[in-house]
Amino acid sequence: MTDISKLGEFGLIHRLTDGIKLKNSSTLYGVGDDCAVLYYPDSEVLVTTDMLMEGVHFDLTYIDLQHLGYKSAMVNISDIFAMNGTPRQMVVSIALGKRFTVEDMDMFYSGLRMACDKWNIDVVGGDTTSSYTGLAISITCIGEAKREDIVYRSGAKETDLVCITGDLGAAYMGLQLLEREKSVYYQQVNEAKKKNDKRALEELAHFQPDFAGKEYLLQRQLKPEARGDIIAKLHEMNIRPTAMMDISDGLSSELLHICHQSGCGCRIFEKNIPIDYQTAVMAEELNMNVTTCAMNGGEDYELLFTVPIGDHEKIEQLEDVKLIGHITKKEFGNILVTRDNNEFELKAQGWNPLKDQTASK
Repeated sequence: MTDISKLGEFGLIHRLTDGIKLKNSSTLYGVGDDCAVLYYPDSEVLVTTDMLMEGVHFDLTYIDLQHLGYKSAMVNISDIFAMNGTPRQMVVSIALGKRFTVEDMDMFYSGLRMACDKWNIDVVGGDTTSSYTGLAISITCIGEAKREDIVYRSGAKETDLVCITGDLGAAYMGLQLLEREKSVYYQQVNEAKKKNDKRALEELAHFQPDFAGKEYLLQRQLKPEARGDIIAKLHEMNIRPTAMMDISDGLSSELLHICHQSGCGCRIFEKNIPIDYQTAVMAEELNMNVTTCAMNGGEDYELLFTVPIGDHEKIEQLEDVKLIGHITKKEFGNILVTRDNNEFELKAQGWNPLKDQTASK
């Protein structure tokens, strides 16, 4: 393994970005100078950024650096698609400690570049620095869209249909599965240490978690996919959503964002929320309510969008898109109708990264 200090900052950047070929005409100049040079003569520019912190957003106990690079890129790419745009460029900044090697960063960048290559995105710059508190990743994705094509969260109107792509809750169940197996591993390690059982500790070095039949859940958690395929289908069918966002913090939270910014209410039907079989089985194993997991789990990176009621037939023709409810007047509230026709007010119970830090303030 190669110590990063042997290469230095610019040597590391050169190694990680060497061989990058520009794919977009809007990228005039990428890595190699003080700034990237971009040119968007006929489009609006979309910019999104995410910061991912070790111990808060990811755990290197169960995600390898290649998957982390892929996921870090995809969560940003997803935001551009959520505005009905096309991602074009990416800027990547990393703060890392001495425990990471050059080869570790090679793996991270291989995953990141795999995600960018999938959607023809140019890596055009970034920064590296040292960290004393774990790995920190900051990614900015730049995209474009025609002004008339951009979809905001604020455009939903009464009688609009509420749609989502894919299925929900699987990423959250994947996280619960990983946390369970991590807990089992450390419990066995601690027991072996208490007994000073060296043989058991040696065997635990080859510990194999129980993931049989749960592969889809792991994929959804470790390797999410931005739904650019759905954006392309909507364009092909001449469907322009009135409001849209990606589901990163949970369906309940995202629905409330759209309703708040659009000044409306919604009525969602539990029976219409798509849930994969593995998600349902895992929720039952853990004695968790599967609908609660689907509504509040987060990290699905599916698209939530609204369309005019006149597009009903077109939506029904779309594969992997599900109609789950409709938009109502604000005074009717934000309602979840259960399978037995009870009604509950939606509450934002999804991921809130600042909750613990602000709880005592």
